[in-house]
Amino acid sequence: MVATLLIGMLAACSGATGGSSSVSVGIVLPTKDEPRWVQDEQRFKDALADSEYTTEILFSQGSSAKEKENVETLLNKGIDVLIIAPHDGAAAGSAVEAAKKEGVTVIAYDRLITETDAVDYYVTFDSVAVGAAQGQYLIDNVEGSNVPLYLYAGASSDNNAFLFFQGAWEVLQPKIADGTFVIANSSEAVALKDKNELTRDELGKILGQVTTNWDPSEAINKAQTHLTAAGANLKGDIAILAPNDGTARSIADVYGSDSDISSYVISGQDAEKASIQYIIDGKQSMTVFKDVRTLVADAIGMAIDILDGKTPSTTGSYNNGKVDVKAKQTNVIVVDQENVKKELIDSGYYEASEFTGL
Repeated sequence: MVATLLIGMLAACSGATGGSSSVSVGIVLPTKDEPRWVQDEQRFKDALADSEYTTEILFSQGSSAKEKENVETLLNKGIDVLIIAPHDGAAAGSAVEAAKKEGVTVIAYDRLITETDAVDYYVTFDSVAVGAAQGQYLIDNVEGSNVPLYLYAGASSDNNAFLFFQGAWEVLQPKIADGTFVIANSSEAVALKDKNELTRDELGKILGQVTTNWDPSEAINKAQTHLTAAGANLKGDIAILAPNDGTARSIADVYGSDSDISSYVISGQDAEKASIQYIIDGKQSMTVFKDVRTLVADAIGMAIDILDGKTPSTTGSYNNGKVDVKAKQTNVIVVDQENVKKELIDSGYYEASEFTGL
């Protein structure tokens, strides 16, 4: 009995790996190359460790083809629930449609899967609120008028990148229109500066110019290009909308090394350890803390409800271009030097020993 119990616990914690083993919950994450998703892997394992259900977690490594292959692998292992954070929201449609044909319940995790009716639920942070928090922080922490504003965004293949930018734009646009900010690096944004609510196509035109593709290296290249093109009137004290922490650090390093930049206020997102150190050191202004512990718990709680034959609770819905997907939303928190210890150390998210200068 003891041996059987230990085997069951190991399967739940580590995920089933045998070819014929049955897996309850299949999880597909976008890449192992970003700290966020590696941390999620362990959190998912921990969240199911005390349940009777098993999981297997696979990474798509930035490939929609690999993503579909991962889903097929999990279907062959008999999953009942698929939790998937898509690499490309639209391209993931064929993968989840295959799951639905097998009677599997599909939960989109953190990123919405678009243009398909094969999505049952969506567990997410309020992405528009994330962008709004980033934009509002820039507004609250600049002084004067005609402040150069450099815009950056996530990948155009990621629906969340549109929502983040939409939220930021709707907050920033009135301050662009009244002269508080001057857009420094996007002719498409300049052309739309008097319009508060942008269509998907209009957002796409701006993203096409300022996307980082969530890639820190691409963010460095874009930042260097923009700084090279900028005249003296677009330097001095500036504001930077950076979409997440990985790109924020790269962009901050570029702007911080330019002697013509007197100071900068820069946004971020995800509360990555490296960015928390940057915030402590004054090299990044803020991050939007999305407590992934809560998001993972919501996703696993939803999966267990489904496996137990219950209807999961939801708090809203998102239209994915085909259907309104029932969603459970998790709140976000703005973190800067003032509250970093309270929100991230005192809450147990990180250990104080992981940082210097707290």
